[in-house]
Amino acid sequence: MKPNPSVRVGGWEQLNVEVYGGPVLSTWFDRDLRIAGRVVHADGTASLFDTVDAVARIPNLAIHLDRGANDGPGIDKQRHTLPIVGTDGTTGGTDVEAWLRSRLGETAVAWDLFLADSQAPSRIGIDRAFLASGRMDNLTSVHAGLRGIVEAPGDGDHIPVFAAFDHEEIGSSSPSGAGGPFLEDVLARVQEGLGASRSESARAFRASWLLSSDAGHLVHPNFSEKHDPTNRPRPGGGPLLKISANQRYMTEAKGTAVFAAACESAGVAFQPFVNVNTIPGGSTIGPIAATRLGIPTIDIGVGLLSMHSVRELVHVDDLADLHGAVAAFLA
Repeated sequence: MKPNPSVRVGGWEQLNVEVYGGPVLSTWFDRDLRIAGRVVHADGTASLFDTVDAVARIPNLAIHLDRGANDGPGIDKQRHTLPIVGTDGTTGGTDVEAWLRSRLGETAVAWDLFLADSQAPSRIGIDRAFLASGRMDNLTSVHAGLRGIVEAPGDGDHIPVFAAFDHEEIGSSSPSGAGGPFLEDVLARVQEGLGASRSESARAFRASWLLSSDAGHLVHPNFSEKHDPTNRPRPGGGPLLKISANQRYMTEAKGTAVFAAACESAGVAFQPFVNVNTIPGGSTIGPIAATRLGIPTIDIGVGLLSMHSVRELVHVDDLADLHGAVAAFLA
């Protein structure tokens, strides 16, 4: 949500918003949306805000007014993505800024607010094998990593670390992104506390492994030509091991052997994932973190359909297997 968010057109009260990252914009239309985010108060404290209930919608244009609507017309991010939230003051409606301030509280001075789908996650499919939800890229990896670090043994032989970053979808170049100094600084302070010299720290990094986990693509049954002809990840086939000769992913042969051993220990299968040559795939934080730290890196993730849609799809067995593989790796 941009500052001064009120937009009024044709009797409608709308929100002025900015598109973040690379969403599948068409999936956001005609969805019941809520507003959620962080609020900062006059005393410097912060709190979370969520309308919970749907308060906004980005309406599609009726088929009668656009006969080519199903032929893939372009979406203008500025003109076509502003949601309606009510009627404007000329028709007796409520001013959106006044409404926001009434909900955020008198002490609120600033906020980072976003639109989000109000529909709850659900199990679907004839055998309930799929989970449909938003933002599984990359909450799936956060879930697996958190569970894995909680279960990691405290044997003293190594120090397992779990890190989750902001802004991966827009390049990671921020203080809280993987391109920032946070992880490097934390690891340096840990090593300093252990009394390690600079050379010992460098050797420790080279003797470590970094598991970069980010969602990948399952074969789309309606667009199978968009996928590699021999490496074709299937739903329920296990987590993906992501490989790229151009270093979009950092997995090499030694990393493959390490991850294969972790999966064998966990009793799960894994599936190689590569991009088709004609479509450059998205990268991950793996190359960024590996370049900053010099730690050998393995890129993995769970397979999805509809990545970057407002509502993505995953096989529940793959979620369990990703957790198992991560936990075994950290152990």
